[in-house]
Amino acid sequence: MSIDQLDLKRIGAYLEAHLEGFKGLNKAEKFSDGQSNPTFLLSADSGRYVLRRQPPGDLLKSAHAVDREYRVMTALRDTDVPVPRTYHLCTDRDVLGSMFYVMSFENGRIFWDAALPDLDNTQRAKIYDEMNRVLAALHDIVPEDVGLADYGFPGNYFARQVGRWSKQYRSSETSTIADMDRLIGWLPDNMPQDDSSVSLIHGDYRMDNIMFHASEERAIALLDWELSTLGHPFADLAYQCMQWRFDYDDVLPGLGKVDRVSLGIPTDEQYVTRYCERRGLAGIPDWNFYLVFGLFRMAAIVQGILKRAIDGNASSSKAFQYGAMAPRLAAMAAEIIDQG
Repeated sequence: MSIDQLDLKRIGAYLEAHLEGFKGLNKAEKFSDGQSNPTFLLSADSGRYVLRRQPPGDLLKSAHAVDREYRVMTALRDTDVPVPRTYHLCTDRDVLGSMFYVMSFENGRIFWDAALPDLDNTQRAKIYDEMNRVLAALHDIVPEDVGLADYGFPGNYFARQVGRWSKQYRSSETSTIADMDRLIGWLPDNMPQDDSSVSLIHGDYRMDNIMFHASEERAIALLDWELSTLGHPFADLAYQCMQWRFDYDDVLPGLGKVDRVSLGIPTDEQYVTRYCERRGLAGIPDWNFYLVFGLFRMAAIVQGILKRAIDGNASSSKAFQYGAMAPRLAAMAAEIIDQG
């Protein structure tokens, strides 16, 4: 059975036995978007659910950690960070061929275009402020208070992450990218003095990973927690701002060609300032380092997508397009370094 299909009879029987109230699975439809973990909408007599699984086949170490996604969303259920309700985690790979979990289906809006063309200026401003609020709320959570004290390693986040993603990149390298080689050397030599701040971080914080209410500018579910960990909060903030520099059409859409002021969308400075106000911070030194790191990490991620596409294990039909972006992302990071 292909990555795009589920054995309805098998998974239906399993869920009826393990998920309270589940009954009568009728259909499983794979969501077309998302590159890492195949995700399905389950329609059953008892309602609609979402199933998210690891892809089959050999996986890179620490990648596709759906069990971590399940754990962190379960821990955040009663906090100011909106998450889906988690129902069941299956670690028995004999059921589907890979680990998976089931969560609630949230009926809202996902905005794929950061320019929000279907909204007016007031609505755009509210959406961006809500994203800012959720991110600040996430970073203000004390991991120990929600049972996540051991969810990652405290301190030295960027040193560990640069090492991890350098190894991940080398594991999935398909050709030489000179700028990536340069970044792998530059980042360890330019670590910020403050690499000890620890928060719960999302790891892939962006607009299309947030579901908003169907008619209000209010977030109802922060999704895709695969890369979450204990780490430096500025990594999340810079990662989000970094993406607004993109103008890669439908592959990596951003705000690179958009006049933000005319649309009511905050500038990077305004967004960072509001975040700092919410968290009681005076400012953020070493901002360029965080941007460069975010671009480097994303380049390593899309390189991994390319490797999975070549190996036949990619979840998205756009996998080769995403993978081809690695050199451009690395070049953007190198340009930031050159501009000082």
